[in-house]
This record gives sequence, structure tokens and C-alpha cells, in this order.
Amino acid sequence: MTARLFSDTVCTLGEGAFWHPERAQFFWFDILGKKLLTRSGDDEQVWQFDDCVSAAGWVDRDTLIMASASGLWRFEIETGRREKLIDLEADNPVTRSNDGRADPLGGFWIGTMGYNAEPGAGAIYRFYRGELRKLFDKITISNAICFGPDGDTAYFTDTKDGCVMRVTLDADGWPDGDPQVYLDLRNEELGADGAVIDAHGNFWNAQWGASRVACYAPNGTLIETRAVPTPQASCPCFGGSDLSTLFVTTAADGLSGDDMAGKTFAIDTNVTGQPEHRVIL
Repeated sequence: MTARLFSDTVCTLGEGAFWHPERAQFFWFDILGKKLLTRSGDDEQVWQFDDCVSAAGWVDRDTLIMASASGLWRFEIETGRREKLIDLEADNPVTRSNDGRADPLGGFWIGTMGYNAEPGAGAIYRFYRGELRKLFDKITISNAICFGPDGDTAYFTDTKDGCVMRVTLDADGWPDGDPQVYLDLRNEELGADGAVIDAHGNFWNAQWGASRVACYAPNGTLIETRAVPTPQASCPCFGGSDLSTLFVTTAADGLSGDDMAGKTFAIDTNVTGQPEHRVIL
């Protein structure tokens, strides 16, 4: 169950790992390269943009919602056409989008951060049925946005802070009450980056600087780790025919002499992930 090379395309900052359940197709981003990538069979396709893009969710078989530095977009896979849905900190040149994922009720959560990780410059938002609402602010590096299989729990982190938070959601998917600490990683020599929850409620976290994805039980106990052959693991997702393959993006930014840095990997597991949730526009 070692990591195998899935794509040898080098991403400066790989992110936004995402499995489209209707297309049975993997998508990912190079944020700093301003690219959306996908692979179907042996064919890899790249869309180049003029601004940073970072995360997506599926609307239907041929349509994604996609986050960029300045907005949320409706993106047509077959034509490459995109149409802006709503501005996202478009008047703030300091920030860009970062980690994001769809929630079980059809909302899309997206985090922002400063291009240079300016302290407290970012926030986390939810886009739901046409409304974009700020949920949490004063975040330096937004990450680990994911959702429990019961649909009433969300997770997120400020990588700079070192604590993964957990918050209860109400019947419409909005946070209900204050977030509580789920994992305290402040004494670890790593950064909690992107994350995903499997069908059993376990939390799989790509850990920047640690060359691994770590799996934690709902109570926060470390269950296992899966090695990635480069230090900067950035975002995982489950995919494949039975949702048991763990795809992991990485980043080459700041690394030299590492032939694996920035490439994308796949790990066979003995667990099942949740299907990515559909976004309702």
C-alpha cells in the first residue's frame, strides 16, 4: 500500500484534490501555476487561467463550481468556458482562494489566505443557493475543510495555528455554535493541510513537511499514516471505482533537487471514502 505515481506533472502548489463521482474522474489544481488538471485513463488535460484557482465541487456531470483568487465560477468541463457566480474578496489584492470542498447539503465551503500568508488575512466562507456568507475570519492559512458522513459536522484548520477545529452544523448546513478543538498539532513538526473524511468518519490529513497523510479516529486518536515520497503533501481525496484509492497532491514550491516534489500520487487503502457531495447553485 505504498504511494504510486499517478501524474508526473509537477505542480508548484498542488491542491484541491477532487473525484467527480458521475464522471469517475480525478481533478486537481496547481494554485500558483494557475491551472486546473484532470486525468481520464492515460489522457491528461490542463486548463490554464490568468488568476490563481484552487478548489472545485461538482454541479452536474459536465459542470463544476470553481474557486479563484477573485470569485466563484461555473465551469463547463467540455468547453472550458467559465462564468462568474459571485465575487470572492475581489476587492482585496492581498488574498487568494485556497482549500475548499462541498458539504452534504449542497453548499460549497472555500477558504482564503494572503499570497504571502499574511497573518490573519484570510477567512472561510460558505456558498449556498446563491448566497456567499463569511463563517470564520482572521485566518492565516485556511485548510482541511471537510465534513463528517452524518452531515452535521464540519472540520477546518488554520495551518499556522496548528489546531484542527470541529463545528456542529444546523439543519441547513450552517455552523451552530462555536468551533471546538479536534486535533492539537501545535507541538508537531508539520502543518495540517488539506483533509477528507472517509465513510466511517475518520479524518485523513495531508501533513505539510511530514511526507505523509495521517488518519485520525473521530475521537482524535491517530490510527495510521501513509507515506508520500516528498515532504510537501497538500491535499487528499478518495476516488477510484470503489472509493478506496487515496489521491494526494504535493507541492514543489521551495524545494530543489527533489524529483518527486509537486507530483500527484495514489495510495490503495482498505477503507472506503465518501462520494464528493453535489453543489446546488
